[in-house]
Amino acid sequence: MLFCSKCGNLMMIEEGPEAKLRYSCNTCPSIYNITKKVTSRTFPKLKELDYIIGGAAAWDNVDSTDAVCPKCGHGKAFFMQLQTRSADEPMTTFYRCCNHKCAHNWRD
Repeated sequence: MLFCSKCGNLMMIEEGPEAKLRYSCNTCPSIYNITKKVTSRTFPKLKELDYIIGGAAAWDNVDSTDAVCPKCGHGKAFFMQLQTRSADEPMTTFYRCCNHKCAHNWRD
C-alpha cells in the first residue's frame, strides 16, 4: 500500500507504458513508478486459550455419579457444572471418567 504524498488518498496499482506497473492516485494526477518487488508478511498473534474447566486442580473435590464413559465404557464418572453460556441458558455438565487409566473428559 502506498498513500499519495499530495492528497493522502490510497494509490491504486495500474499498468503503465511498456506493461510496467505503477501507483496512481484516483483523485490527483500523482503517479509513482514501481521499480522493485517489495513484500512483507505479518502474522497475527493468537490469543492464549484458557482451559475452561480450570485444569487438574478443578477435579480434586468433585462428586461422582453413574455415567458411562464413551471411551472405555466405565460406569462411574466425576462431574461438575459450569455456566458457560448466558445466564438464561442451562448449565453445562462436564464429566471425567473415574477409571484413572482412561480419565476421558466429555460434556453433556
